Amino acid sequence: MTGGATAVARPRHRAVPARAFLAQALPVALGLLDAFLVNGAEPGLPLWLSLASALVLLVRRRCPEAALVVSLLGMYIGYIWFAPMIALCTLAARRAGTAVVVAGALALTLAHYLPYPLDDWTPTAGRQSVLDLLDSCVLGAGAAVFGRWARTRGQLRDRVRDLTESRHREAELRAERAVTTERARLAREMHDVVAHQVSLISLQAGALQVSCRDDASRERAGTVRDLAVKTLEELRHMVGALRSGGGTGAGLAPQPRLADLPRLAAQSGLRVALELDGALGDGPGAPARAWPEAVERAAYRTVQEALTNVRKHAPGAEVRVTADVRDAGTAAELLTVDVRNGPADPATAPEVTGHPLPEGGHGLLGLRERALLLGGTFAAVPTTDGGFLISAGFPTGRQ
Repeated sequence: MTGGATAVARPRHRAVPARAFLAQALPVALGLLDAFLVNGAEPGLPLWLSLASALVLLVRRRCPEAALVVSLLGMYIGYIWFAPMIALCTLAARRAGTAVVVAGALALTLAHYLPYPLDDWTPTAGRQSVLDLLDSCVLGAGAAVFGRWARTRGQLRDRVRDLTESRHREAELRAERAVTTERARLAREMHDVVAHQVSLISLQAGALQVSCRDDASRERAGTVRDLAVKTLEELRHMVGALRSGGGTGAGLAPQPRLADLPRLAAQSGLRVALELDGALGDGPGAPARAWPEAVERAAYRTVQEALTNVRKHAPGAEVRVTADVRDAGTAAELLTVDVRNGPADPATAPEVTGHPLPEGGHGLLGLRERALLLGGTFAAVPTTDGGFLISAGFPTGRQ
């Protein structure tokens, strides 16, 4: 060793829980107590076999058959009860075969019923003999049945634990899949926006290259145009597959905007009241207000997912969709979208009435992810009238 620090290696001791130690020591203590109470402290074969029957319980879990054989000898010669019953119970709990358990129960019954020695014993049909036989059968069958019950209980406990862990893993996978799906959809939309902007840059650079008379400026404009084209090609090569998922032309359709909300509400099959004047314009005839494309798409997707949830969980409910602009203080103003629905209509879906709305599924998780990626806010809470409220705010970039 060098330096002032000295590492001291300590032996590792395996921690034995108090419960496990008690489960191991208590049967042995009962067997020893039974041996001394039945045979006293006088040395002899019955006492030695009884003590051996108690001590062999230390290995009953590793060798239940050997523990049962030794304890049965102690029962037959030393007249003890606890050790052989515990050994048979352990055998029934740790062995899957039925034949070995039945054989153990029959052996315990005979060891308890037959006296030692057999020199002057003759079987009779008297009342006492029948009662002794029934008592022996109850001891053998009871220990075997209790061991089987313990085995079944342990298997059910393990099964419940496995099912619980499996459900937790499935829930985590579903949540991750929901986030991944939403991010993939954002990537498709970002691809459309970036491709459009880079295309404009390329066109402007090409126009500048044609109209510029200075050779150096023309060369720079050409370089910008070439870089824009190369960037567009690489972008389409990397994330173009995310556009449609299957290579169809559906992904090339224009992305929805706030102005498409009335059509979405009409196609939803719900009773939807729209209040969009604060977001679309100041009134009839006024020019439409323009928002960033990502903000409008996020607002549209929020309303779309909210209406889908209403159809699934509260069919027939009245829905109010409000889109407005709110002042966020020192930060940029927020485009807020609130979707509030009432309870389900019993006439439309009687089987849903009386069941509470869920606290939020993976669709809501995706909406929250979208809002957070844009720097906005999201909330989904039940209302006092039995309905649900989804509220989202998206920064518009305007002060």
